[in-house]
Amino acid sequence: MRALFFCSAVKEIDPRYNQAAREVVRAACARGYEIVSGGTVKGTMCVVCDEAVACGARNRGILPRFMKGLEHPGLTETVWTDTMSERKEIMREGVDWAIALPGGIGTMDELFETLVLSKLGKFGGRIAALNVDGFYDPLAALLDHFVATKMLTPEDRARLLMPATVEELTALL
Repeated sequence: MRALFFCSAVKEIDPRYNQAAREVVRAACARGYEIVSGGTVKGTMCVVCDEAVACGARNRGILPRFMKGLEHPGLTETVWTDTMSERKEIMREGVDWAIALPGGIGTMDELFETLVLSKLGKFGGRIAALNVDGFYDPLAALLDHFVATKMLTPEDRARLLMPATVEELTALL
């Protein structure tokens, strides 16, 4: 089983988000998941890798070659790609869960592409955005607006689970 984490590469974020990352990675490891991420030493990606190492889990990082030197030293597998698009494609391979932790535009890019692929039947895993302290409330409102204006079906909206706490997400794993 594999759990993929989309997350921030920024170091200076609210510590609550990194604490939630630690807890959910710990929970995934306890359930036997291999951890897959962007695999760098930056921001929450580093937190995810550090926690996977601390748990003794298999820790797979996918990085484009231009990030050479940023790879986390505790990765059990490092996969190098030529492009960011190839990176996202390989990150999703064999994944049971794609989990967006609080993050910025890179996280949104990864999350939305995964949602589109799910809609098109090209991604079979489950997708969640961990809504730590309402971080993803604006996204939920936007998606609900898309449903209200018939730009998104309720069924496609339901593809994105938005648990409010680590405990809610853990119960889904």
